[in-house]
Amino acid sequence: MADTPSSHQAETAFSESEKNLTAEVVEHGSKEQSARNDEKINAIRLACDTRDIDTLITLATSEGGFLQDDLRQIACSEQELSSKKTKLSRVIKRVLRNYPMLCYFQGFHDIVQVLLLVLGESQSTQAVAQLSLLRLRDYMLPSLAPAVKHLQLIPAIIASADADLSIRLSGTRPFFALSATLTLYAHDIQEYSDIARLFDFLLAWEPVVSIYLYAAIVLSRRKELLEIPLDEPEMLHFKLSKLPIPLDLETLISRAVQLFHDHPPESLPAGVWRKIPGCSVLKTSRDVSRKQSIKAAVELFYQQTHQLRREENKQKFIGFIWSHRRTIGSVAVAVFIGAMSIWIRKRGLDNSILSYADRFRAAFQGRLF
Repeated sequence: MADTPSSHQAETAFSESEKNLTAEVVEHGSKEQSARNDEKINAIRLACDTRDIDTLITLATSEGGFLQDDLRQIACSEQELSSKKTKLSRVIKRVLRNYPMLCYFQGFHDIVQVLLLVLGESQSTQAVAQLSLLRLRDYMLPSLAPAVKHLQLIPAIIASADADLSIRLSGTRPFFALSATLTLYAHDIQEYSDIARLFDFLLAWEPVVSIYLYAAIVLSRRKELLEIPLDEPEMLHFKLSKLPIPLDLETLISRAVQLFHDHPPESLPAGVWRKIPGCSVLKTSRDVSRKQSIKAAVELFYQQTHQLRREENKQKFIGFIWSHRRTIGSVAVAVFIGAMSIWIRKRGLDNSILSYADRFRAAFQGRLF
């Protein structure tokens, strides 16, 4: 039977309705997918911000992965960062497990990170161990007291090179250089190319040159330091504790070498070099061409530890004596009097002394009356 016009119209209307419904379904599905994608994008960004590696792995595995290239770049950098941190942690743990006497200090990881980037994980462990024992040993003792002694060289170098600047800085203690010298500048210099260049220099010279480098940095800022008002010591310390930006490394390296040649450690004033112990890395690693063994370095570490304990006990004893000086003084007088009394009796002088005392009393009373 032939289709009637009404049936054809009905079929056409149904087809249009089906198309519209399909379009609505597609549009609805597209909106749902878009909403899911937006939700996933937010989840990826949040995981990157919080460095949630497990969540990033889950999101990367799910349908669509990281969805967009810009998100992939962020996520991959986070995963790469996590991988580097894992390697860094492994190297540090290996060294500290092999040499448990070494004390970790804040900023040590900055040094290890430089070696890890240059040498890779397989070679950096041994390099870090050697660096720790042969160049950083003074900083990995149970106390930072040896590191503070290193800092005392800075004002001595400045005094030798620039008397006027030395006078201006005389009221500021050199703790401003602790962070940089402790970490071989790895904590304070952010550019990898700069710190890698600086490591080339520092590791080719004896350890004390790191101190000369900071003195060179201070001297390079002479003009701005002298312009700081005398009544602003906090500003002076702040300036001294921050490395200049930009950092002219080549000029500073040349200046440090010149300072070292012009004012060698032995010539520095106030006997600061003599105060550095003989077992310090500043003195045991002076000849960079001489090969040193790890075993010898470990023995030096224990020597330094014993010496450090003796110095600490000495300071505690002096502090105790000073804080109880009045009581100790009274006891000392009493002990002295008691000892003298015993000595007088043993010598048989007590009767003579009493006789003289009686005569003196009688004469004194006679004059009064």
